[in-house]
Amino acid sequence: MTAKKCFLLGFIIIGMLALPPLRTILLSTMAGHMLIQIPLLAFSGYLLGKGFILKKKDAFIQYNQNGIPGLIVTISVFSFWMLPRTLDTTLTVGWLELAKYISLPLLVGLPLGISIVRWHPITKGFVWANGVSMLGIMSWLYQNLTIRLCNNYLFSQQEIVGRILFLLTITLFTIGLVRLFFSGNKSIDYSAENI
Repeated sequence: MTAKKCFLLGFIIIGMLALPPLRTILLSTMAGHMLIQIPLLAFSGYLLGKGFILKKKDAFIQYNQNGIPGLIVTISVFSFWMLPRTLDTTLTVGWLELAKYISLPLLVGLPLGISIVRWHPITKGFVWANGVSMLGIMSWLYQNLTIRLCNNYLFSQQEIVGRILFLLTITLFTIGLVRLFFSGNKSIDYSAENI
């Protein structure tokens, strides 16, 4: 997909998610809000990042040569939006929902789209391992807590999110292992002179 198409598709996804019918449907359930709307907003920013054509002289590239600063911004902002308290408040505070539509594409997806190509394979493995383990922990918490984390969503919806997160954890773990053992990636030289 060309850079222009990625850029355009990113804006289309944001526009569709902002339409009242789809927005209402996604916000009506905890799974729709947390596992569909928020990741799609971040993905739209990722596409925007893929659509950016940056030069080596650009300030963002100079400060983000290895992709780590972009990763830190992505993780920090995404973690904030995954907090149950934030999800709850978003449903009742208008300016916070507007902030969600701005910050997820621009401060999560966009830095990720620009930074991911600069990551070392070890960084990619670290992000994958931590992401999968955090999904597993969240799955366990959502299924085993006896209190409701979000006042605007039923306890049963919290359990459903926990089960979906468990399936997502198993799926991502399996995909990662398959890629690790069967991708045939020889980009890292383990010869004696490089150790």
